[in-house]
Amino acid sequence: MLKLILILLGAVALAGAVWVRIAPSDPARWHLDPRREARPATPNFHLLRMGDGDAPAPIFDLPPQQLAEAFDKIATDSGATRIAGRVADGHMTYLTRSRLMGFPDYTTVLIEPAGAGSMLTGFARARFGHSDMGANRERLERWIAALAP
Repeated sequence: MLKLILILLGAVALAGAVWVRIAPSDPARWHLDPRREARPATPNFHLLRMGDGDAPAPIFDLPPQQLAEAFDKIATDSGATRIAGRVADGHMTYLTRSRLMGFPDYTTVLIEPAGAGSMLTGFARARFGHSDMGANRERLERWIAALAP
């Protein structure tokens, strides 16, 4: 009986691991405006925006189009897949996956004019689980740091 229970638990764990990797990503669900989204109740996100963000939205001395192109290159070169939005619009959403289990994370950025430069608002969040152990924060901060001259 114990052996059967262990086999069933293993099968459930395996099914969960497979689901995490094959679950469809609906771009409409994840491609949102990071200026307006509510803060999630779980700590598995990082939010850059003016007001109630985890950090203020950074300002860059680049025109919006140039910043959007640079950000897109950094994100896609690091292995992210753009699943929604257009670089020309400065509003893009990327899918990344954790190395070991393949948990999907979504990062949405909105780049808009700010004086002579641009402001980058961002929302990086996990799809599954309660904690991401800071992975979304680290990734978004790494991408933004790569934009610095």
